[in-house]
Amino acid sequence: MQNNKTVILFLVKFFGTYALLFLLYSIYLSNSQKQLTFYSCDSVTEIVAKQSNFLINSFGYNSEIVQSNYELSYQVIIDKKPIARVIEGCNSISIIILFIAFIVAFSGKFKQTLLFILVGSLLIYLINVVRIAVITIALYKFPEYEYMLHDIFFPALIYGFTFMLWIVWVSKFSKQK
Repeated sequence: MQNNKTVILFLVKFFGTYALLFLLYSIYLSNSQKQLTFYSCDSVTEIVAKQSNFLINSFGYNSEIVQSNYELSYQVIIDKKPIARVIEGCNSISIIILFIAFIVAFSGKFKQTLLFILVGSLLIYLINVVRIAVITIALYKFPEYEYMLHDIFFPALIYGFTFMLWIVWVSKFSKQK
């Protein structure tokens, strides 16, 4: 009976946290994205695009970002050639929400949980900015590998990193093992 209670509590905490954060994020998106006479991405996506662009330029490429006139995205341009788009799904918020929901569901001491959520979320965000910069450069150099880079390798990188953080959390800090 205790095992069922533990599983049910995990599910309630996970889905409750996920639903709450997803609702808050959806409200944020509906208030920050514009699709009327012009397109305007939310500020998190804009910041991620700008930081990725800064990193691409730091690697020695001549890049810029431009808000698309046709969709909610930023075009990443290298040497005057459009290479990639940064959309809301690229800003890492959805995976951070998933990460937080899991950590809360396996919560430990309050201070440790909060600190791990903050540090883990920041690390996921930073890995994501690097991921966008590297995939853009890779697409610039090897456009024929777009599917492999965009749909397989780079998602595996960010989800694998998040999974690794979950394993660290459960094995080192969580009350439930």
